[in-house]
Amino acid sequence: MHKKLFIPGPVDVRQDILDAFATPMIGHRAKDVMTLQERISDNLRKVFHTENAIILSTSSGTGLMEGAIRSFTAKRAVVFSVGAFGNRWAELGETNGVPVDKVEVEWGNPTLPDVVDDYLSTGKYDVFTITHNETSTGIMNPVEAIADMRKKYPDVFWLVDAVSSMGGVKIDVDKLGIDVCITSTQKCLGLPPGMACASVTERAIDYAKKVKNRGFYFDFVTLYKFVKDKPYQYPTTPSLPHMFGLDKQLDYILNVEGLENRYARHAAMAKTAQKWAVDNGFELLAGEGYRSNTVTTIKNTRGIVVGDLGKRVGEKGYLLSNGYGSLKEKTFRIAHMADRTPEELQAYLDVLSAELKTL
Repeated sequence: MHKKLFIPGPVDVRQDILDAFATPMIGHRAKDVMTLQERISDNLRKVFHTENAIILSTSSGTGLMEGAIRSFTAKRAVVFSVGAFGNRWAELGETNGVPVDKVEVEWGNPTLPDVVDDYLSTGKYDVFTITHNETSTGIMNPVEAIADMRKKYPDVFWLVDAVSSMGGVKIDVDKLGIDVCITSTQKCLGLPPGMACASVTERAIDYAKKVKNRGFYFDFVTLYKFVKDKPYQYPTTPSLPHMFGLDKQLDYILNVEGLENRYARHAAMAKTAQKWAVDNGFELLAGEGYRSNTVTTIKNTRGIVVGDLGKRVGEKGYLLSNGYGSLKEKTFRIAHMADRTPEELQAYLDVLSAELKTL
């Protein structure tokens, strides 16, 4: 029995998208592939709200995160962490020999602009990273306020992890002034895992050319070159199935559902999940004003055994997400992203409510 996925990725994928993955293979240097990648890039620019170059990577989002912190840091990076995936930024830097300072808040709190300001004002850094949406804690960072503050430091490059929010929340990359914005396919874009996407500014690429030891597979300079000097190719063999599926899904997002409708649906589902949590005697880990629109992290204030609840709802055909890492059993999470509908979410919440009465 397939269990409906209410976890923060991977997500359930529509059958027509799965069918697109079964498209017969063609030569990856064929003109048809260049045309396909060009169309994907043009449509992703609309999703990212950017005029910047779009690069693709046959990897998870972590691949491009690793490539970014390695490619763009010549001096020192400061990583602002609000949870497990913010900590990953720091680990990626450290394991690649990149000088990194990690600034971690207590989980459940956001990164605030004045904290970023304190560090950038030292002049020690040429890169800073922000996790836009943290799935371990259900925090959505105030990137608009951070962007306003960051105008004082135009020479510091801003890398953003939008893996679990791009396509479900409006992120106006150009208006915010983000240099590198990264996402991947298995979250709000509604595809299987295995491909990452990023926007990148030309000024960041110019700077990266001076950085030594950028690696090979995830080198942003090389990835960028193949969409500039050799229009819309990929330096190594790409996942063509992902490109076929992404092409079809972007058409659906832009021309069938529409971006604004997609954003509104995610916001509405977040409110529904948050209200359910409070109505059922729980508390939300994230504070008002910083709550994610794609995943709700719920504090286990009732002291239930989350694993038992997961087993019970599993028998009903749903997969529940326990807390992440140190938050296991202390929290549980309800994801509401990609092509999940409000009706499907409500059905899941009704099952959760019924099973809670038996614990």
